[in-house]
Amino acid sequence: MLQPRQDTVQAPSFADLTTMGVGGQIESFLCPTDRVGLIEAVEGADAQGQPLCVIGGGSNILAADEAFSGLVVRDARREINVLDEAAPVEGQDRSVHVAATAGTHWDDLVNYCVRMGLSGIEGLSGIPGTVGASVVQNIGAYGQEVGQSVDTVEVWDRQLKVVQELNARQMSFGYRTSALKATMYRAPGVPGVEFFPTPRYIVLSVTLVLRHSHTSRVDSDQLAQALQVETGNLMPIEQIRDAVLAIRARKGMLEDPGRYQLSWMKGTRETSNIQAATEALHMSVIQQSGGTTECDIRTNRHSCGSFFMNPVLDQKKAAQLPPQAPQYQVLYQGRPSGTVKTSAAWLIDHAGFHKGFHLENSMAALSSVHTLALTNRGGATAQHVYDLARTIQDGVEKTFGIRIIPEPVVIAQR
Repeated sequence: MLQPRQDTVQAPSFADLTTMGVGGQIESFLCPTDRVGLIEAVEGADAQGQPLCVIGGGSNILAADEAFSGLVVRDARREINVLDEAAPVEGQDRSVHVAATAGTHWDDLVNYCVRMGLSGIEGLSGIPGTVGASVVQNIGAYGQEVGQSVDTVEVWDRQLKVVQELNARQMSFGYRTSALKATMYRAPGVPGVEFFPTPRYIVLSVTLVLRHSHTSRVDSDQLAQALQVETGNLMPIEQIRDAVLAIRARKGMLEDPGRYQLSWMKGTRETSNIQAATEALHMSVIQQSGGTTECDIRTNRHSCGSFFMNPVLDQKKAAQLPPQAPQYQVLYQGRPSGTVKTSAAWLIDHAGFHKGFHLENSMAALSSVHTLALTNRGGATAQHVYDLARTIQDGVEKTFGIRIIPEPVVIAQR
């Protein structure tokens, strides 16, 4: 086999690479700098039967404290290309295709598109992670999901050993899931044997279909309130992006920009976007009341963001919810009509877990500003986070009969 073309570096720990800041030492770590090198790194690990974890921004991984005796691969390619005319042609289709390599930081792509006057993903501003991970998870927020804008996803098929191009239908996007993510699990939240913790399909690049437009519909009530407009109104996409960043900052849902000063993270994100996140952090401190400090807000950001997915229920199960529980009719491919989504944050709060809740002698806690985020308050271990997550899952299930499922990929949970 050809030797992979890549940068080989001394291996870090998962704590060095993840937003939660926990996890054991990694045995081997590779940063391929081109497409062939990425494929060869993956193929080499599979040929040797070596455990494989392809990591993006590390915002959706909770790894065990024990060492990972396998290979971790992080795509070092960060390229964005507009495939059509950069400016709209009068009287013609205003759609435009934008391609990005899997290793591109997601928010760098959003910022680029907003600056270019391309609408469709501005509501997804500030979500940590990479372009590759975005389509595996089908990230979504404030009325948008990435799956709504996907044209094609180029992948390496680890089973057939070929490059494939999947269209949006083949991706089978659902709520925080896709056909790629499904290959990792044999049941919701239950890891499979063959491919976990990395899907059968490794994302190489993603092509989105966006629209030449400096405005976009505001389809989120919360976002509309922040912008002081009615839901459904058109607003400049720059203002939408700024409002989303501000909302996420107040909730502690922007990653800590300081992590990009660490040696393992330097160069993985555009400097201008790091500065924007820093400014949003400072503004959120000013706007917070009750003596919240910048240190408190930074600590809240040492998390995986929303740790639990909002439960998606059939009509029978939804009818058993308390009348005051939030309920939203949703329609996803493969789901029956009448499917209802409820709020995991509401369930957690009404099961008795308040903001800042933690177990005795544990440095893992619920965020002080958002009950859906589990945070590392400083010196937490993965086991602390596991124990807190299970306690919350058990409490919600006991109260409401619903088992909430973690959103992050949980590696080697004990």
